[in-house]
Amino acid sequence: MAKEGAQRAEETEQMIEKEGGKEAAEGSAAGSLRAGDTKEMRAVVLSAFGGLNKLRVSKKAMPEPQEGELKIRVKACGLNFIDLMVRQGNIDNPPKTPLVPGFECSGIVEALGDSVKGFEIGDRVMAFVNYNAWAEVVCTPVEFVYKIPDDMSFSEAAAFPMNFVTAYMMLFEVANLREGMSVLVHSAGGGVGQAVAQLCSTIPNVTVFGTASSFKHEAIKDSVTHLFDRNADYVQEVKRISTDGVDIVLDCLCGENTGKGLSLLKPLGTYILYGSSNMVTGETKSFFSFAKSWWQVEKVNPIKLYEENKVIAGFSLLNLLFKQNRGGLIKGVMDKLLNLYTNKKIKPVVDSLWALEEVKEAMQRIHDRGNIGKLILDVEKAPTPLVS
Repeated sequence: MAKEGAQRAEETEQMIEKEGGKEAAEGSAAGSLRAGDTKEMRAVVLSAFGGLNKLRVSKKAMPEPQEGELKIRVKACGLNFIDLMVRQGNIDNPPKTPLVPGFECSGIVEALGDSVKGFEIGDRVMAFVNYNAWAEVVCTPVEFVYKIPDDMSFSEAAAFPMNFVTAYMMLFEVANLREGMSVLVHSAGGGVGQAVAQLCSTIPNVTVFGTASSFKHEAIKDSVTHLFDRNADYVQEVKRISTDGVDIVLDCLCGENTGKGLSLLKPLGTYILYGSSNMVTGETKSFFSFAKSWWQVEKVNPIKLYEENKVIAGFSLLNLLFKQNRGGLIKGVMDKLLNLYTNKKIKPVVDSLWALEEVKEAMQRIHDRGNIGKLILDVEKAPTPLVS
């Protein structure tokens, strides 16, 4: 075992040097650290719930893999709207602070815990992480790790798991999307929205209605069938085109949009709530915004659902993974998605790359709904100098 460990350490050192360790040893602006030089790493730390000033990049002890875990030298991390809600403490049962945010990343396998099979040191991988993703090194159970196709970049890989698994599960596992159906998706320019549009295009004759901020329309107009301004009366616009409504509504907004979505469903249609971004209006958690959004939600009458033949559902990928132990199910979905990627049916849309030190600016872009596709933290990127 000692000999094997020494060989792994040597292989790891060679891989880190090959993938950019030379720049780190020479003191690159990004400040990446070579394995073996130190037991510390850079990480984004949330000191307390609240505004952007609660985030900082600092040194933390480097984790080591436990039994059944992989240690990953991180290259890129995904930013999601849920990360903004975590920062505000705007989620159920938030963990204690200080904490390292982030739920997905990509990188290189640096070490294997006991009993890990199917991976080798040096493998290019993407992974789900139950917090702690926004760091130079992460450890996560092997069931949450997937190999990256040869032609997929680290930034694309960090943009892949959350968005595409969420979109696939909602469309095919919950709503049973089939040929000739119609879908309404909010935030069509975001990471999940673009994943939904791409997956719908793999099924013949699917009509996609999307809502998005008007400044995004030119960039995403070809990805959906009908595109509406997020502030317009989209209910009337949809009914003007499709009198009976739609088969599937994917709602990440909540609030008043819940009732609107239910009203648009055809018989046997499915409404799925997978977010509540309407509860986020300011930089910090607002009880008023939460209460307003809550009271705008139409109270669902089961008898009315029965009479109208409608289905209402919810979907949380993180709960499915980390609380409900469905990692095996997600692995099957990832296999299907990677096959679609290999066959050039889908491709992650990356909005922009940010250094770890630029996490505040990146989060503000998400808050402003300015992104088209996914924002990525590039661990090796140097911060962009401020223009005087």
